[in-house]
Amino acid sequence: MAQVDIEKVCKVYPGGFRAVDAIDLKIADQEFIVLVGPSGCGKSTTLRMVAGLEEISSGVIRIGPRVVNDVPPKDRDIAMVFQNYALYPHMTVYKNMAFGLKLRKMPKKQIHQRVIEAAKILDIEHLLERKPKALSGGQRQRVAVGRAIVREPAAFLFDEPLSNLDAKLRVTTRAEIKKLHLRLRTTTIYVTHDQEEAMTLGDRIVVMKDGKIQQAQTPLETYQHPANRFVAGFIGMPPMNFFDGTIKQVDGQLIFEEGKLANARVAGSQGEGDNGNAAPSDEPVVMVGELTVPGNGFRLPVPGHLREALAKKVGQHVVLGIRPEHFHLQDKEINGESSPMTVRLNVIEPLGNDMDVYISTPLKEHVVARLEAHGGLVMGSQITVFVDLRKIHCFEPGATGMNLSLSKESSHALA
Repeated sequence: MAQVDIEKVCKVYPGGFRAVDAIDLKIADQEFIVLVGPSGCGKSTTLRMVAGLEEISSGVIRIGPRVVNDVPPKDRDIAMVFQNYALYPHMTVYKNMAFGLKLRKMPKKQIHQRVIEAAKILDIEHLLERKPKALSGGQRQRVAVGRAIVREPAAFLFDEPLSNLDAKLRVTTRAEIKKLHLRLRTTTIYVTHDQEEAMTLGDRIVVMKDGKIQQAQTPLETYQHPANRFVAGFIGMPPMNFFDGTIKQVDGQLIFEEGKLANARVAGSQGEGDNGNAAPSDEPVVMVGELTVPGNGFRLPVPGHLREALAKKVGQHVVLGIRPEHFHLQDKEINGESSPMTVRLNVIEPLGNDMDVYISTPLKEHVVARLEAHGGLVMGSQITVFVDLRKIHCFEPGATGMNLSLSKESSHALA
C-alpha cells in the first residue's frame, strides 16, 4: 500500500493536443479515488500514465516515496484491471490468476495459497478449473480482479471495469468492489464516465474536463457544493436545470429574474478522444449568448446564503441552478423556505414513490423535476411547484462558470 502523488503532470500528443493539462492530485494511502468525466476528458490517460502504459510529457508521478516516471509498468508495484478483462482464453481461471506470480518465479506453494485466498474473497473457488469462454461477464470481471489481488500491489488501478456489464450486474459488482476495498484497504484509482458509479464508490471523486481537474472532494461535498457549472451539471441524475437571468433589486429585495439568450450558441469544443482524435462528446450541452430580460420570465427571491455574493451582481448575467429533486408540489415539504413557480406540465414519468415530470417555464422549454408521486396531474395544464431556496445555486455564465456561493479558494479545492 502506498500514497500516489501526481504533480503538474501533462500529456501532449503530436500535433499539440493536450490530453492532460498540468494536474496535481495527492492520493492518500488506502484511499479510494474515482476519476470521472465525459469522454476525452483525460481520465483514462491519467490512469495509464500512473500505470506506466503512457509516457508523461512533463511532471512527476510518485508511488510511495519513489518517482516512477521512467520505471517500467511491471516494476511499479501496481495491478490494473481493464475494461475488457484481458484474460488468457486458453488458460483456466486458476492459471490466469497465477500467471503473473509465476512470471515472478514465486514458489508454487505461495502462488497456490494466494490464488485460493483471492478466490475465496471473490467467491469464485468453484470456477478455478473453467476457461474464460465458460464464464459470464460478471464472473470474468471477478477473475480479472482476482488476478490483481494475488499480486498484493501498492495500488489497484481500475479502467472502467464495469462498462461491459448489464445494468443490474453493474450495481451488484460495484458493491463487491466497495466491500473488497473495505477489506483489503489498498490504495485504489478507479476510472469511470458513470457519475452514479463515482458517487457510490469513491472516498473522493475527481471530476475532470478538457484535461483539467475541476473538483476533487467527497461525493456529498461535490453534490452539495459543486465548484462550477460543469461539475453541477455532470454530477446528479437527472442533471441540474440551468436558467439564464439577471439579479435585480426590487423594493429593497434581491431577486433572480429569468431571461433568455440572444444569438445563442453551444459553448466549448465538441470533445476529443484521449489520443487527440475527434470524438463525440457526452458533456452536458451549455448554451451561451447575450442575455435579454424581456420581463415575462419567472422571478425567485435570492436566499440568504447567496445574498452577499449576488449583491455584487445586480444587473449582471448569472445562471441559476436548480436540481430536479429540489422542486416540490407542496410548500410544507421544505418548511416554508421556498418560492412558488407556475409552470406548464408536459410529460409525467411515474417511478413508483417518485415521478419525473417535464415542465416548461415562460422562457425555457425543457426542465425536469423529480417530485413525490401524486395522482390527478393533467399533462398540458398549468401547475404550481415550489423551489427549495436553501438548495439553489448561482453560477457565472459559461461552461465552467464559478459557483458564486463559494469562495474562490473552496471552489477550486483540487486535492
